[in-house]
Amino acid sequence: MTTNISEINQYDNLGLIAKQLVDGFITGLHKSPYHGFSVEFAEHKLYNHGESTRHIDWKVYSRTDRLYTKQYEEETNLRCRILIDNSASMHYPLPGKDKLKFSVFAASALSYLLTKQRDVVGLSVFSDRIEDETDLRSTKAHLNTILSKLAELEQTMPESKTDISSVLHEMADKIHRRSLVVIFSDMFQNNNEEDLLNALQHLKHNKHEVILFHVSDYSSELQFDFEDRPYKFIDLETKETVKVNPHEVKEIYRTEMGKFYQDLKIKCGMMKVDFVPINTTESFDKVLGAYLIKRKRMR
Repeated sequence: MTTNISEINQYDNLGLIAKQLVDGFITGLHKSPYHGFSVEFAEHKLYNHGESTRHIDWKVYSRTDRLYTKQYEEETNLRCRILIDNSASMHYPLPGKDKLKFSVFAASALSYLLTKQRDVVGLSVFSDRIEDETDLRSTKAHLNTILSKLAELEQTMPESKTDISSVLHEMADKIHRRSLVVIFSDMFQNNNEEDLLNALQHLKHNKHEVILFHVSDYSSELQFDFEDRPYKFIDLETKETVKVNPHEVKEIYRTEMGKFYQDLKIKCGMMKVDFVPINTTESFDKVLGAYLIKRKRMR
């Protein structure tokens, strides 16, 4: 099965990629850590005695001899808003293998899964502001709109910085009904950490559930694994440069990044925000599994 970014880059059709990722995930559920979780793809539900017969699908009854009722958008179980960080740092390290590419594939699979489950999904793309946004719907046409917008993200290389805090505050004010907010970001921003935590708390205060997928290129960004030779490092968002031999600063860098990572993880735990570290070389099953667990808890 095609489950990680290196195996699926050969495909151009994002809809096909999303379907393959979800189908592969569902096929592997019985032998995965998510064994026992039900994924129901039916566009109908069994009729329960005492319910109105108004929406019974009699054509299905004639074929199956069982009573099913049609499901409509207002009957869906979940409202989900997916936020993708499209700042310059998300395009690291290489085209086709960057953090944004992983996030695009993961978000497309998640949107496909949500739509198949008749859940309502919307997409928001942000950097230092909200750059693009869709409505919340559960139709196949709407899924195609989301996939088209995701595919467009890879066409340009933005130079924008990240301002996650202000974006999350804005989203908290805009989302009026309890929803699942899914965030794909490397969490690099110029604002201080306290601003970021306050923004996450704002979402929680408004009764939303939050999954934060912290996307990183683990070997270089967290472990600082570079060859022992001089490098010129360029900040993709500020364009600041520094020349250094990685060996000279490796331990200090690892210590500081470790503190940032652990502090963010602990603070998210205290706020009951699901913090899910994602390495761009990992399987997409980790993303879909985390969502499935959250969805079951929200029922």
